[in-house]
Amino acid sequence: MNHVNILKAIYKSSYHPTYFSPTNYQVSHNTFNQSLDLKMNRNGTIIATKASQLLLTQLRTRLFSTTSFTGSVITEPFKVPMSTTMGTIRLLTMPARNYSTHASLGSGKDKKEDNDTKAVSSYWGVAPPTLTKSDGSAWKWNCFRPWEAYQADTTIDVKRHHNPVTWNDKIAFWIVQALKYPTYLYFQKKHIHHAVLLETVAAVPGMVGGMLLHTKSLRRFEQSGGWIKALLEEAENERMHLMTFMDVYEPKWHERALVFAVQGVFFNAYFLAYLASPKLAHRITGYLEEEAVNSYTEFLNDLEKGVMEDVPAPAIAIDYWCLPKNSTLKDVVRVIRADEAHHRDLNHYASDIQCQGHELKEYPAPIGYH
Repeated sequence: MNHVNILKAIYKSSYHPTYFSPTNYQVSHNTFNQSLDLKMNRNGTIIATKASQLLLTQLRTRLFSTTSFTGSVITEPFKVPMSTTMGTIRLLTMPARNYSTHASLGSGKDKKEDNDTKAVSSYWGVAPPTLTKSDGSAWKWNCFRPWEAYQADTTIDVKRHHNPVTWNDKIAFWIVQALKYPTYLYFQKKHIHHAVLLETVAAVPGMVGGMLLHTKSLRRFEQSGGWIKALLEEAENERMHLMTFMDVYEPKWHERALVFAVQGVFFNAYFLAYLASPKLAHRITGYLEEEAVNSYTEFLNDLEKGVMEDVPAPAIAIDYWCLPKNSTLKDVVRVIRADEAHHRDLNHYASDIQCQGHELKEYPAPIGYH
């Protein structure tokens, strides 16, 4: 008799005391075996289902949790029906390092406190610093730190222009001019809309240039003269312009689609241009920044004339540019225009270095120039 028949015999003798009595041999042996197999299969399915539910619960708390929870957790035990040969089973879960508040057994108040504090597990020993402003109030921005705030130099010449002389300059100039007219035709006097699209594109050259200089430095085992940091600073500064305007205007779906398409095309085109000729790429960026300065000048003029409402400056702009508390959108546009003018000078300077037969690393980069 194999082990399956042994188990069947034990089960029959346990739950049917008269099974071996001669009077009960009249019961159909085949029918009883079929019902027994069906019952055992059902019990096995129940056990597998319960075990899989427990496994999924643990995987969810470990892999998909966004809120941490300190301390161990014991789930409610589940019971397998007594009709199975296993009897009652109690399972205790292991402590989860990242525990979801949605599965917490604590009170609703505990859940609310966890959500408000947004606690993060300190398992890796990386804890965010507690930062304060100069007046002692809490620092509320995660996208930049207090030491990254600065006062923009608004005295810079916003009318400066690089006259295209060489073929390299002329190609760069006409590329920018070809890109300018469709943009002006599309946005016209919608300055906020134009600024949002402009910043999503203006933040690309610095990132691409910094990335390619970074990989070049690694390949050649040489320093970059600080140009990697200078270009990445430019990209971050442009991105902060966009974050500021997002507090003033929320782009529509078609504008987001346009940004998606334009950024995808421009990123790859600029990447190839920088690989082919860095001096051409920097000259293109210099002329793009000149057009950005002109766009913000028109924006500022309409604000001063009252064509557009001069709303209060966003809080992020006040902290980032160290502006007075009563600053308005006009003040924000003025400092952003100054930033663009500094980016204009930096990229034309980088192109001049390379046009004269030198490499960027030979001349120290103007880090923190904006």
